[in-house]
Amino acid sequence: MNKTFIPNSDYIKRKWYIIDCKDQKLGRLASFLVRLLAGKFKSYYYPSMDIGDYIILINAEFLIFDREVEKFHVFRPGRPGYSLKRIITITPQKMIESSIKSMMPNGLARKRLIKRLKVYEGKNHPHKAQNPIKLDFNKL
Repeated sequence: MNKTFIPNSDYIKRKWYIIDCKDQKLGRLASFLVRLLAGKFKSYYYPSMDIGDYIILINAEFLIFDREVEKFHVFRPGRPGYSLKRIITITPQKMIESSIKSMMPNGLARKRLIKRLKVYEGKNHPHKAQNPIKLDFNKL
């Protein structure tokens, strides 16, 4: 007889967490957020079930980067002078979303989980009605 516990829909109660990004490093924060988005901290985690939570990041402009990040994009490969362009203005929101998206598993989970991440510059956010729980990343 199979005694493996598989959570049903009663267990899927998504919580809202709010995390302050001030003086945090991008890589360490992103690896923590991927586990939180997937629900791996929960005791009833099951890989094929989507039981992750919502995350609100505030003060995204105060993230600490190890070095100056310079992004390049290839627009027309094979065309001299047109192919490689430097992207100068990268918002912190795009940097956070791209780093978290690259750490997530491939497939449908990547598309679903990234929609639960809300990134805001500054302390104001429109999700006060969800009563988010404040997480202190330094103490975890």
